[in-house]
Amino acid sequence: MKAFLRLLVRLLFRYRAFNEAALNIPGPVLLIPNHTSWFDWLFIGVCLDDSWKFVTSSTTAEKSWFHRFVMKNRRTFPIDNASPYAVKHMAEFLSKGGKLVLFAEGRLSKTGTLMKLFDGTGFLIHKTHAKVITAYLRGASRLPFSPHPGVKRWFPTVTAHFSDALSAPHQEHLSTSQSRSLFTRWLRDQMVGQQFRTEMEFGPTSIPAAIAETAAAEPGKVILEDATLTELTYRKLLIGAGLMGERLAQQCGTSPRVGVLLPNVNATPVVLLALWQLGKVPAILNFSTGTATMLACAELAGLKHIVTSRNFLKRAKLDAAPFEQAGVKVIYLEDIRATISGCDRFAALVGSFFNRQLAIGNRQSDDTAVVLFTSGSEGVPKGVELSHRNLLANTRQMLAACDLRDDERFFNAMPLFHSFGLLAGLILPLIRGNFIFIYPSPLHYRVVPTVFYDKDCTVLFGTNTFLSGYGRKAHPYDFRSLRYLFAGAEKLQQATAELWAQKFGVRVFEGYGATECSPCISATTPLEPKHGTAGRFLPGVEWRLEAVEGIGEAGEQAGKWESETGHSPTSPLSHPHTGRLFVRGPNIMKGYLNADANAKFHAGGGWYDTGDIVSVDAEGFVSIRGRMKRFAKISGEMVSLTAVEDALAGAFPQYGLRCQTAVVTRPDEDKGEALICCTNEPKLTPAEIRDAIKAKGLSNLCVPREIVVVKEIPKLGTGKVNHRELQALVQPAK
Repeated sequence: MKAFLRLLVRLLFRYRAFNEAALNIPGPVLLIPNHTSWFDWLFIGVCLDDSWKFVTSSTTAEKSWFHRFVMKNRRTFPIDNASPYAVKHMAEFLSKGGKLVLFAEGRLSKTGTLMKLFDGTGFLIHKTHAKVITAYLRGASRLPFSPHPGVKRWFPTVTAHFSDALSAPHQEHLSTSQSRSLFTRWLRDQMVGQQFRTEMEFGPTSIPAAIAETAAAEPGKVILEDATLTELTYRKLLIGAGLMGERLAQQCGTSPRVGVLLPNVNATPVVLLALWQLGKVPAILNFSTGTATMLACAELAGLKHIVTSRNFLKRAKLDAAPFEQAGVKVIYLEDIRATISGCDRFAALVGSFFNRQLAIGNRQSDDTAVVLFTSGSEGVPKGVELSHRNLLANTRQMLAACDLRDDERFFNAMPLFHSFGLLAGLILPLIRGNFIFIYPSPLHYRVVPTVFYDKDCTVLFGTNTFLSGYGRKAHPYDFRSLRYLFAGAEKLQQATAELWAQKFGVRVFEGYGATECSPCISATTPLEPKHGTAGRFLPGVEWRLEAVEGIGEAGEQAGKWESETGHSPTSPLSHPHTGRLFVRGPNIMKGYLNADANAKFHAGGGWYDTGDIVSVDAEGFVSIRGRMKRFAKISGEMVSLTAVEDALAGAFPQYGLRCQTAVVTRPDEDKGEALICCTNEPKLTPAEIRDAIKAKGLSNLCVPREIVVVKEIPKLGTGKVNHRELQALVQPAK
């Protein structure tokens, strides 16, 4: 019968199993698969010998004769889910050398992704010291009998991926309750890490290939819409990219990199896909930095061509003449559209029904996919080369950690020249198959909530600055459909989190990263929330902390979210450690365009110096203390400017929501450095600032010595404070 069933699933689902040899070990051992369809038992069972038993629910087994037939037989281990003795019976069986298959989620997934694990599994591991084998069933969520609301197919490709036998990190000094939680978290780490590694090994190796794979399954799905309310299906997106690619090939010649100077409109992803199709690297310019900075970035990237729009240049009040004078040819989308006839569109449409795949060329995973430029908040922007592997890794890291569904609707007002907006707001949903509404400006604080409400979106993200603006201007019902709210790019302030919680009943999930990391390194999620932290490291991210003189208790610990030995960061750290964070992993950049910075990066063996001081607690949650450059040495003590800014944020409601503050430094002969509070509120007094600092429990060293009133706190296009410009305003006259 098993041989027959194996042949059947092979024929119907092109079924294959990987690393089956790991199953041939003596007990006690637990096999823990993800659980997305009613046929998961079949895909697992055809690989097991008779010594294995499936844990089933005796209550569910009584629903019908079919349930009894499947769930009560010699290959099952029925338990009463409501009985407090159920775990005890499983522990007794394992202690005798038993081998159990346990669906630790306790139910079929309602999202198509990994849901929470019941901590009874952690208790079993603690009590029996059983070996653990995890299994990832890839593709089973697409079966018609999966309960999630997403896409279903009658005969999807299904594969089973088994891990090696793992040993949990037992620690004798922990109580049963602590061990229960530790092992449950450890098990989830293993399952999420296995999903990420499997997708990296068996998924497409370039961004256009990954998008084309999703598009082939749903060519008629509306995937993009912009502020003009123009909708694009996958088919239209790929047709547009093909037609655009043919025209750009004639104009760009052999130039390896092509500049992209466009806002958040449908044309931008079309241009990006067209350039990838041609094997060229888009270098996305940050138009908020001004012409001079863009020219410097264009020179750094060696750009000979820039794709833009006359309409956009007019609205943004930008002049193309300086680019032409610098020898850069400006290509206008309006001119390209004029060369595409109705016959061309019709021919491409007919051809798409015979070939749904995007012509992706010979793209290798380590080829550069995009060049982005750092924000320049503290210095001259750097050119960052991110490969296809980098961006795909970060996409899959986030998809493994978050329970995103097929019916999510993304709202992206973050500019696509920013790594957060590009990856989380465009590449990830295009690969995942989620609808995206792209909006041209994150600064329209009244309009964004209204459009979000009108489009019934479920996912929103932005910087603390933008989220604070939306929260102040929105109606309490505007975000009724919001399921995921992510904050990144700058530290989430307590006042912003409280505003969203109290006004909308929404929890803000904070992430942390950098352009060089594609960008995400860690994130909080509904499955692993911890307010005040930036979450746990994503799968595949290695990290280490280096001691910094005068800042907390620095540890020279090294960790890995998912190491070969199966240990998570909970193992090496018995208590929090603080230090300068270095990270390494598949999402870390290919390198810099800047020669000196690139040489320094590669000399470090692939470790990226974030320049941030962080604390990592015993559960692996990361708390950002501030950038190393944003610490001041006052009377021999290191003071975090970020911590001072957090203490002042939202601390002066008497002046209204418009009141903003930022902190910079000035040399001081007596104490080394002095803190300067910059504000746009002229009535703010030193006493009020001192009281706000003390209310947060900070020392007197954190109290700014002076207040400088400015018309506006300067901001970058991403919403972050432009500390470089602000610092220039308060420098003493020479």
